[in-house]
Amino acid sequence: MSAFDDLVADGWALTDVQLGSLTTYKLGGPARFYVELRTREDLPTLANALADDRQPVLVVGRGSNLVISDQGWPGVAIRFGYAFKEIGIGPEPECPITAGAATTLPRLARETVSQGRGGLEFYVGIPGSVGGAIRMNAGGHGSETADWLLSAEVFDLSDGKFHTVRKADLGFKYRSSSLGPTDLVVSATFRSEPIDVESGQETLRQITRWRRQNQPGGTLNAGSVFRNPEGDAAGRIIDEIGLKGYQVGGARVSAKHANFFEADPDATAQDVYDLVHEVRDLVLEKTGISLIPEVQFAGPFA
Repeated sequence: MSAFDDLVADGWALTDVQLGSLTTYKLGGPARFYVELRTREDLPTLANALADDRQPVLVVGRGSNLVISDQGWPGVAIRFGYAFKEIGIGPEPECPITAGAATTLPRLARETVSQGRGGLEFYVGIPGSVGGAIRMNAGGHGSETADWLLSAEVFDLSDGKFHTVRKADLGFKYRSSSLGPTDLVVSATFRSEPIDVESGQETLRQITRWRRQNQPGGTLNAGSVFRNPEGDAAGRIIDEIGLKGYQVGGARVSAKHANFFEADPDATAQDVYDLVHEVRDLVLEKTGISLIPEVQFAGPFA
């Protein structure tokens, strides 16, 4: 038996958990092993198991930019539990804001504004979590994570230790960081600016209205599919060459925003994968622009 088989026998890990339901696309198969981290002490246990049994690791988070293979994930899928959703807001404006990795970004935006703390309002339109925001330098509406982050607490699965990493050492670039596959964001510390609460709440309402007007709601999608090329927008490029509504199987380019790809209830993860790659190839052929996917594909695809 492997180390993870022992953990399954102890009830600490699970097998064959369907991952599709944990993503916004609702597509994909099961994980070979699944672990929900309930406390900080679970992280060393996970690291020890991986030291004995090298399994590929996937952090699921909120699954908002993730497509799981129809065949599932062949290793360990990890999700941070309730204990990693705490938000700490000090009483003074200069006090930093802390948030656990599983904290949802819209909740963080609303709670900080309610306490008269500004800067993170842009998070209200991003359906992800703090951990994913740091790994991908999430942003929108003229701001990004790197503008407000002070530091992150990271657990390194390779050495089994917690590390405090300063923003300057995270290698932030557009929609990327230097965090590696064994680096798990545990919590983050942000700076903020004093704001009038009503003014901040109006900003939240404006961002929410913009999103409803410009992005497809009520559909199965993973947000922006491609990163924006410098000085341009991926959605504009895809729209310009006439690909709105372009369909592969049960997946299609949104008629409302061309950088959002929607899935029908009977779609497969392979349909989404094929659509992303066909659109990328068509854009390259017609414009010479090589679009880089922002969405992450996990597991085997044809």
